[in-house]
Amino acid sequence: MKMMPASSSDGVYATVVTKKCLERVLNELTDLVYPRRCPICDRVLNRDEQRKLICLECENKPVYIHSPYCLKCGKQLSDPDEEYCEDCRKRKHSFVRGMALYDYSSIRMSMYRFKYSGRAEYAEFYGREITTAFGSLFRKWGIEAIVPIPMYSGKERMRGYNQAEKLAESIGVESGIPVYSGLVKRTKNTKPMKLLGVGERTANLKNAFIMASNDVKFNKVLLVDDIFTTGATIDAVADTLMDAGVSYVYYVALSIGTG
Repeated sequence: MKMMPASSSDGVYATVVTKKCLERVLNELTDLVYPRRCPICDRVLNRDEQRKLICLECENKPVYIHSPYCLKCGKQLSDPDEEYCEDCRKRKHSFVRGMALYDYSSIRMSMYRFKYSGRAEYAEFYGREITTAFGSLFRKWGIEAIVPIPMYSGKERMRGYNQAEKLAESIGVESGIPVYSGLVKRTKNTKPMKLLGVGERTANLKNAFIMASNDVKFNKVLLVDDIFTTGATIDAVADTLMDAGVSYVYYVALSIGTG
């Protein structure tokens, strides 16, 4: 019986299958060595829970920001007749508009582990959740580029990663919007913002950011951060981008205070 020579398409198919098999084996080995954990309680997820990236007991624990919320910063409002929160009525922001996913107090311990305990993998779940909630809004805004709030280089080396960058990368994968992590750089090791008042925060951030490239061609940019408090950091980066030619800056944060 005469054997037919293998076609080039057969070779390509075999290569693709082999690559997928290797990727699956690598993912399974990674899960064994570094088991995926619930981003809320940090318990190791079982096989059924891994698809959702969160354990069944914690699915309803995070408190979402819902209507009514501030039409500027996205903070939760208690009065449905109000359009803006007290902070946004008092001060002018550089960003056009922003949204946040969760009430900070409901995920406070998760945020601590995400930032300080090496749980960078939480970003995959949180990026998926943010895009599910706001993906259509990003398209409505016409977002062309995602830019994470940069961290001072020395601090990033100590921590091992920038949590805002991890979150932005996950949102980029889920939304299909390109992420530009190195577009803006932080040049000052500023004091922790939680220790400062509103006026002190603004002074603390003066000249803290620069553009890594002045050849910016984006019209609408989305900033990504883990926590929104007063908006001073978002404003400072927005000012830097607009000085470089960006017309409209929006933001999204994983969490926001409701007080």
